[in-house]
Amino acid sequence: MIVRQIVYLEILALSFVAGALAPPARADQFRMAADNARIDCVASKRELTRISLVGDSFASLNKVATGVPYNDFSVVNEPVRGDIYLSVPETYAAKAINFFATSKKGYVYKFVCEVSGVEAQQVFVTNPALTETKAREWEEETSVQTTAMRLIKAMATMATVDGYEIRQPSSMPVAVGPLSVRLIAEYRGAAFIGKSLRIENRGTAPVLLHEADLAPQGTLAVTIAKPGLAPGEVTSAWLVGNGGDR
Repeated sequence: MIVRQIVYLEILALSFVAGALAPPARADQFRMAADNARIDCVASKRELTRISLVGDSFASLNKVATGVPYNDFSVVNEPVRGDIYLSVPETYAAKAINFFATSKKGYVYKFVCEVSGVEAQQVFVTNPALTETKAREWEEETSVQTTAMRLIKAMATMATVDGYEIRQPSSMPVAVGPLSVRLIAEYRGAAFIGKSLRIENRGTAPVLLHEADLAPQGTLAVTIAKPGLAPGEVTSAWLVGNGGDR
């Protein structure tokens, strides 16, 4: 049975703060990688790029220095959270940077990042070897309904969840009557899967969205940021259902 939830003020406020109604402005990149894997990403050429491990942290870094300061990049290991920050000068000539990083839990990753003149970037890396137990523990902390709403809150604020794999599908929008519906992100855990949707009214008349309109079989909870859409308006919706990837 679907848990019908009218958007409560906390989630709605957090959604706007996080820019959930404007997905194109998001810079976050989500990657899944095993030990010794190559991780491809995009690094900003004029601003910082942050790389964070989900459920782990970086312990050491290795790169080859060019010996020419204006044609080299820097990698800094931030000691408090264990993240790393990349800085690439505008004079850097190569199209990509690469380096190796070792985590505190003993995993080694090779990063190959395309250099682009984009805004500051964030890259979140998930290792499946660390996720299953953490996901199950997170899900079992509370009841099914409460866990579903916690997952919706996490998706609305683009937060990471211990043990959850976050995917950004490259699927095109789907037309459903006057609506354009696009899957922005999937959160996959041990027993649950969450989906973040971008919905646009491309019709000429207002549309009122209902939770049941978006809920396939097995849906546990649905939240719509703004149910009433005027022509041309956009909103976000978040669904949680059974069917984690474990």
